[in-house]
Amino acid sequence: MKFDKYLNDVNPQVELEVKDLGTIKIELFPKVAPITCQNFLNLVESGFYTNLIFHRVINGFMIQGGDPTGTGCGGSKETIKGEFNANGVRNVLEHTRGVISMARTNDPNSASSQFFIMHQNASHLDGMYAAFGAVISGMEVVDKIATTDTDYEDRPLVDVVIKEARRLR
Repeated sequence: MKFDKYLNDVNPQVELEVKDLGTIKIELFPKVAPITCQNFLNLVESGFYTNLIFHRVINGFMIQGGDPTGTGCGGSKETIKGEFNANGVRNVLEHTRGVISMARTNDPNSASSQFFIMHQNASHLDGMYAAFGAVISGMEVVDKIATTDTDYEDRPLVDVVIKEARRLR
């Protein structure tokens, strides 16, 4: 795992309980993307992600959630600065299997609540999106989500629901 060097005993950790599938435990890396980590933690602690779905799932690539509309077009009320190289922010965390990153529109400062977890490596995203943490347990849940049946828009045929998101530390 290329993100091992960022793991430590003080980084915040978050747990995503996925209905009927299990739990994904994520460690955030504030030294890599402090604005993104704080935004994600604020949303977790406010209960924002509870009962939202993974609305975009591409096996062999990533699973995406965090949109309150479930369409891929929604987000939280605020947007944040994109913490990635192409936006002038040094972020060397690679988009490898298990890494979590923020989704955005073409506007580099449009990230709000949508995030994606890498199912497999995707180096073409490096420097273009704000990677900010990694799955430390529960990759088997990510695998289950990634292999669920989807429609032509990559939306799961059966909703994959984040039953609860909670901060662990």
